[in-house]
Amino acid sequence: MTGQITVFGTGTGTGAAAPAAEVLAGADLVVGGRRHLDAAELPASAERIVLGPLAPALDAVGEYADRGRRVVVLASGDPGFFGIVRALAERFGPDRLDVRPGVSSVATAFARIGLTWDDAVVVSAHGRDPRTAVNVCRAHPKTAVLTGPGAGPAELGAALARSAPGRVLVVASALGDPVHERVERVSPAEAAARDWGTAVSVVLCLEESRAAGPVRTLAGPAVRPAGWALDEGGFTHRDSMITKFEVRALALARLGPRPGDLVWDVGSGSGSVAVECARLGAAVSAVERTADGVGRIRANAVAHGVDVHVVHGGAPDALDALDAPDAVFVGGGGRELPAIVGVCARRARRTVVVALAALDRVPAVRAALTDAGYRADGVLLQSSRLAPLPGDVTRLAATNPVFLLWGTRTPLFEEGVAQ
Repeated sequence: MTGQITVFGTGTGTGAAAPAAEVLAGADLVVGGRRHLDAAELPASAERIVLGPLAPALDAVGEYADRGRRVVVLASGDPGFFGIVRALAERFGPDRLDVRPGVSSVATAFARIGLTWDDAVVVSAHGRDPRTAVNVCRAHPKTAVLTGPGAGPAELGAALARSAPGRVLVVASALGDPVHERVERVSPAEAAARDWGTAVSVVLCLEESRAAGPVRTLAGPAVRPAGWALDEGGFTHRDSMITKFEVRALALARLGPRPGDLVWDVGSGSGSVAVECARLGAAVSAVERTADGVGRIRANAVAHGVDVHVVHGGAPDALDALDAPDAVFVGGGGRELPAIVGVCARRARRTVVVALAALDRVPAVRAALTDAGYRADGVLLQSSRLAPLPGDVTRLAATNPVFLLWGTRTPLFEEGVAQ
């Protein structure tokens, strides 16, 4: 006979408490964090296991449950929300679990500051690479980060101070503890300068000008756009100096921007590629050497309701201070283009896409990609658009041909990517 496994979430909201006596009554094994076990009134006969490495604890749970003995697992908040329920269900099956959730730390943190969270993005940095959480914070106006060692308020603050210094971080520590609970609002720079200890429950990252969004009917982040490769008329630009939508469509397909990614748009011009990547959920740094170009990028980002980190400076020097990207788009075609592509290729984690008009520079750009360990490919894009003529007739108007080259990183070189 197999026994049922009770999973109890202690909760972090009003009324949070240790499990009631009836939950623990008759338990043969109680598993949980040290603070949960210390706060619970365990039966004298129950074995107690402090959660550390997960595998040995799961083995013990299986040994007891398979013999029909009663097992209780204590967890924080809602154990089905980035919690231990996933591991237990995968190991023993969901039918053997009796899950009793508490209030999650995310719900409690938003409640403490009186803010709805049906439109928030929630990302876990616990035991994971924190760069995904950082990039989600850069891209979205309302994010909750479940923290962990090496991915707490200081680390998040240090990364955001470089590219999103205007964000507000709400650091919620020891939620549900009537004595030690703290909820503090700080800037990224202030967060980076402090030692927060180990009691942090969750960090909220807010772009306050956009955090109070409209009434929602669908929970989660903003719905991704139904279309991309927007018409050039949707962007402010100078003298048609903008990546045409046909080129942009293929560039976006090769870049593959998604939530959690960081994309560079180097030689951004109007920022059309940067804005489109941001609309698809990626964090974006746009590098532009001209002051009027910087202004246009910012105006286009505001017009499309996205956040783009704009860097006023020339490549490759301006790239040194930026975090390593997942993907890079390089526009323009100056003599320094192959050198810029080489720098981008050494920093990028996944792919580099280059648009250029000059045939003479195609071999050097391709060589820069292959020398950095990329599989290089490309096309010459030539398109003709329908254009009206007097008399209610239509002609084909040719656009300027553009070379689009791209490189994807080969496994041999992936371990050496700059961080």
